Amino acid sequence: MLEMSVFQSGLPMASLIGGFMSSNLMGKGIVLVQIASSIVAAAVIIGKNQELNGIIRNSRRFLREFLAGRDVLDYYLMRKKGALTALELIYDRTCERMVKLLDPDVRRSVIGRQSVAENAALSPREIELVRSTCEHTVQEEELRIEQGMGLLATIVTASPMLGLLGTVWGVLDAFADMGSKGTVLLSVIAPAISSALVTTVVGLLVAIPSAIFYNNLAIKVRQIDTDMDGFADELIGRVACEFQGRED
Repeated sequence: MLEMSVFQSGLPMASLIGGFMSSNLMGKGIVLVQIASSIVAAAVIIGKNQELNGIIRNSRRFLREFLAGRDVLDYYLMRKKGALTALELIYDRTCERMVKLLDPDVRRSVIGRQSVAENAALSPREIELVRSTCEHTVQEEELRIEQGMGLLATIVTASPMLGLLGTVWGVLDAFADMGSKGTVLLSVIAPAISSALVTTVVGLLVAIPSAIFYNNLAIKVRQIDTDMDGFADELIGRVACEFQGRED
């Protein structure tokens, strides 16, 4: 009687709760997995959004300070050491590799700011080594920034599919029960069909908002990847302009 009153109430939430309570073990298990997935998705969305916003904000700050330097090494030698943002890490590793390739006397002079970059020189082969370090760091940062996006995409894809599995399973049980009872009365079959549909509804409730937020995060990830690629090209270009001068 309680289940019938819930079904007849007409309230969507009451229908979901009633359908969940009257569903079979398979349906209940799938719904619980979907609810757990929604919690994980919410945690990923909140954490990733804060992380990406911080990267974008810190990257803008870094670019302002970097472009204000006299030469490509000025910010590297004069900045305070601390936590590195994505662009700073690319810049830091590139400059570190570049400084190590300089002759020892020139390196001490450059680090002590007794000479500027134009007094130092790298061969084309050494500049290619610096480029390789820069590009490898960019790839590492792109992979790091994309962490969590795969899990969120899996939840978006799997939740409605799990819901469909639960619905098909529930419908099979409903028809099997109908055959065993030898009746086709709507009052008998309708509650079972309604319970079977609960998993699909819950799956869509999880997948739709997750997909919306995933697309929003993906746009930010692409923006950051584009900024890193552009900065890497500009950095290597400046290194070539300021340091190229020695033959192999």
